[in-house]
Amino acid sequence: MAAREKDVACAQSEVRVEREARGKGEARPESEACTECGTRAKGEARAEELIEFIESCPSMFHTAATISGRLDAAGFTYLSEGAAWELARGGRYYTVRNNSSVIAWQVGADVPEAGEGGLATHFQLCASHSDSPTFKLKSAPELEGPGSYLRLDTEAYGGMIDYTWFDRPLGIAGRVLVREGTRVESRLVAPDRDLAIIPSVPIHMQRDVNDGFAPNRARDLCPLVSIGALGKGSLDELLAAELGVEPEQILARDLFLVNRQPGRVWGAAQEFVSVPKLDDLACAFTSLEAFLGSENAADVSVYACFDNEEVGSNTKQGAMSTFLRDTLARVLAGLGGSEEDYHRALACSMLVSCDNAHGTHPNRPDLHDSANAPVLGGGLVVKEAANQKYCTDAFSRAALLAVCADAGVPTQTFANRSDMAGGSTLGNLSNIQASMHAVDVGLPQLAMHSSYETGAVADVELAIRALTAFYNANLAIDGADAVTIR
Repeated sequence: MAAREKDVACAQSEVRVEREARGKGEARPESEACTECGTRAKGEARAEELIEFIESCPSMFHTAATISGRLDAAGFTYLSEGAAWELARGGRYYTVRNNSSVIAWQVGADVPEAGEGGLATHFQLCASHSDSPTFKLKSAPELEGPGSYLRLDTEAYGGMIDYTWFDRPLGIAGRVLVREGTRVESRLVAPDRDLAIIPSVPIHMQRDVNDGFAPNRARDLCPLVSIGALGKGSLDELLAAELGVEPEQILARDLFLVNRQPGRVWGAAQEFVSVPKLDDLACAFTSLEAFLGSENAADVSVYACFDNEEVGSNTKQGAMSTFLRDTLARVLAGLGGSEEDYHRALACSMLVSCDNAHGTHPNRPDLHDSANAPVLGGGLVVKEAANQKYCTDAFSRAALLAVCADAGVPTQTFANRSDMAGGSTLGNLSNIQASMHAVDVGLPQLAMHSSYETGAVADVELAIRALTAFYNANLAIDGADAVTIR
């Protein structure tokens, strides 16, 4: 059996062993940990943690708040962008922009003091994104009629698969700006109720629906919220009741539709995990777990989760903004480094851009490149494209593959079919502002940009292991000539 196949089979075996032990109400003895991969996979427990994380993140604002809460619990210090920063070796910090993007960092205890030759250090980063394709409520969000119906007026946020939003329980979530005297405050809101549904037209009135259906977003995708009990103004009344304020105190809203279907681990062998927003909260979760579970005394380890990747990243809080550049520059300055030291650090740094990948579709394998088609359960996917929509090149691929090989973690390869255009992600966009070696990776999944997406249980733990190995490795990068892994 090939090494990668052994690692995958090993991880899947550990999933089964852990499930059987939990089913008996027992803890699995450490002696039963797999001897081939040398580590105890978390299996279904990790997948359930992923589901819990995603369900706490119904909007990008909730995602940032959830991540911030995890960082607070781990002892990180919050530093406002508008305050002076004081940093120390061994310190753990984070900052937030727009309440929807987060960057955290751990300063290695052995990062040297600035001397006559300046400050010599580097960054090792993982970056993901906090947003997912959905529908955003407009500023005047209520549509009355026909008759006594009340509907919501929405527009698309990102490139979702529209038909997957029909006939599902929907909620709303996001932030509301509330006036309290002379102060206007941002408040998170996510009523824990099924509030709306987008009903399909019956087949009797649309006989050709199964021959091809292209819904009109202005006509067909307006969620139904009432048949007469509610009228215009009811949304603000609902939000005000949730927030404990008066409706007239609500000045503005950033609200999005949320698929309320619960996530679940499923399958006869419990191999699958399905949940809304798997892209890209699976990467936000696994890279956060790796970041919090790693330790590298020689570098500045960085975790980033950016907003607005699904709409191009060119916002003040997106990957193409100055947020990463500003933060890294201030970190170096806070450690006594100069602008020259900052540029030197970037030249020796590496980014792992984490955004999910297309697993081979079971019914349409013809849509995939036959030699670069990752499978669910096969481990982290390294993505590459000649058009540079992915930031992977031979140097960054080799560096990450060497790290994963040393850790005994399997990896896979993805490339688009040569006659098909692919997507893009945040790695190459962030490199516009803060340029460094970078590689694009992701967990393999099915139905990307559906309102309900599917991945493999085994890949959650495999991704955490791979990204932990990256954070723990001390990479000494020499231009584009060589990298030494210590």
